[in-house]
Amino acid sequence: MTRFDEIRASFWDSADYGVQPPLADTAIEDAEHELGVSLPAVLLALLQVQNGGQVTARWNAFPTRVPTSWSDDHVPFSDLMGIGRREQMTSLLDSPHLVEEWGLPSPIVLLSGDGHCWIALDYRTCGDQGDPAVAWFETDTGTELVLAPDFESFIEGLTAADGFDTSAQPV
Repeated sequence: MTRFDEIRASFWDSADYGVQPPLADTAIEDAEHELGVSLPAVLLALLQVQNGGQVTARWNAFPTRVPTSWSDDHVPFSDLMGIGRREQMTSLLDSPHLVEEWGLPSPIVLLSGDGHCWIALDYRTCGDQGDPAVAWFETDTGTELVLAPDFESFIEGLTAADGFDTSAQPV
């Protein structure tokens, strides 16, 4: 079993918050058309298991080599947005509006975040049909950090947040 297959099998939490209706091929095509990009196959494979929602505690953090406003050594990844228009739930389809609202660079597709900090697919270097890097964006400080060269590397780099020392976090 590859690392991605292991993660995919245990990626999603059982909570239903943030879960969109099951993902159909037409929804993927419509989303890619609306967003103007080709979404990574690994992302779509996860969303076909469950279309967004909470990530299990086993995979809810990504280690960093530099401090962020969140932590000295990691960023959170507690949820992954799905594709859909379920009422009162944020979706990948909300990316264009949220990018504009929070003054983020473009083209990116937001995966997870709260407005002040985001994890996103960054298409600025690879183009709309390329394999985007995954980056961390902090809107309050205007900083960004490339986390992984592609989505699969990002997923395979996830770990449990409880493995980090959170007693001395940046202010």
